[in-house]
This record gives sequence, C-alpha cells and structure tokens, in this order.
Amino acid sequence: QVQLVESGGGLVQAGGSTRLSCAASAASGSSFVINVVGWYRRAPGERLEFVATVTRDGTPNYADFVKGRFAISRDNTKNTVYLQMNSLKPGDAAVYYCNAGATVLIDPSRIPPRTRNIEVWGQGTLVTVSS
Repeated sequence: QVQLVESGGGLVQAGGSTRLSCAASAASGSSFVINVVGWYRRAPGERLEFVATVTRDGTPNYADFVKGRFAISRDNTKNTVYLQMNSLKPGDAAVYYCNAGATVLIDPSRIPPRTRNIEVWGQGTLVTVSS
C-alpha cells in the first residue's frame, strides 16, 4: 500500500555532512497520510537504534548522541522526510532506515470514511564514514 524509499547515503569523510531522504508513495489511486516518521540505524554487529523522529506538524525528537549534529525535517507536500547529518563521526556509519506511521484511506464512501493505520519500513540506505 505505502512504500518508503530512502536515498542519500554513501561515503562521507569524518566531520562532513550528508542528507538522507525518505519518500513515501503508494499505488495509483491510493490516498494516505504520513504521520510520525522516524530514522533508525543499525551498525554492523549492532542492534537497531533510534536516531530521530518528527511528527506531522514538524516537532522533532532526537537521540542524545545526535543532538546538535543531526536535524530531521519534513515536507508534507512531497511526503518526504529528511535527515541532515553534520559533523559525522566514524561511529555514525550504519544502515539508516526510515519508519513511518501512515493512515490509509480504505473506503471513502463510508461515513466516516474507513481508514487503516499501518507501519512501514524502508529498505535502508548505507552511510559510511571514513576517518
């Protein structure tokens, strides 16, 4: 129903910056609203960890280890969320995943319209930080 596609990963030098994007889309004719969106990451051999979230109205929340370095934002007109990553460290190297809560319109003819809340994950994008 709803798909998330991350982009923007790659090789970055320590101290450098990059921006990740997470774009939501659905099959033609499907209506949906993206609610809270989060970025998570998993380094090799490590557990998945929370990085940041942003609500639909743009309120951010960050993990302590990225505060002051990363910034999450969104463009609801494009159904896209961004993660600006600055002052990158080798420890930031990981596969970054986008996660979103979405409300999908199932039956608009009903009163009220029938909807379904779903959770979606992207496929991940690799960020490598060279020292």
